[in-house]
Amino acid sequence: MMMRVMLAEDQAMVRGALSALLNLESDIEVLGTAADGEAAWRELQRLKPDVLVTDIEMPGLTGLELAQRVQRYALPIKVVIVTTFARAGFLRRALDAGVSGYLLKDAPAEQLAEALRTVHRGGRAIDPQLALEAWSEADPLSDRERQVLRLAGEGLAASDIAARLNLSHGTVRNYLSEAIGKLGVGNRIEAYRLARQKGWL
Repeated sequence: MMMRVMLAEDQAMVRGALSALLNLESDIEVLGTAADGEAAWRELQRLKPDVLVTDIEMPGLTGLELAQRVQRYALPIKVVIVTTFARAGFLRRALDAGVSGYLLKDAPAEQLAEALRTVHRGGRAIDPQLALEAWSEADPLSDRERQVLRLAGEGLAASDIAARLNLSHGTVRNYLSEAIGKLGVGNRIEAYRLARQKGWL
């Protein structure tokens, strides 16, 4: 049975290589590709693939946000994340978003095709080392704290974050101080760095 796949990856060379590799498989057809999260979301709804293969870090929407949307709208699409981020925090959030596969980009190509077949059949394909680490340390941040901290780490002032997220300036300051307190660091920059390192952003 032919598996219909869509790729979302912002690096053109990686996107092209993945597409070429998967098209070599007799039972996999790459329907389309997208270079950013918003384009991927539009294409997903148009092409209706069986499986979405996505990176995490992309402009527009991240791969995790894409997976959350697929879950929220109950689309009958399996999501497999292929990333360079070997971080347990990312895997935990991916599993919470209903992702069926989580693989690292340095895995052998045949492993990806096999993982896609497993996922297509209704199974899960998770990098085993990461799976062990994922349950050792819980993510302390709420979704809002994560959003605010990510924007602060990009250099936005509290007033700009407030405008972007339709929050009051005081609410943004509260979210930031909550995140700083939970992470046990001295300021927002340290909080951002630590949360990124742990895979919580």
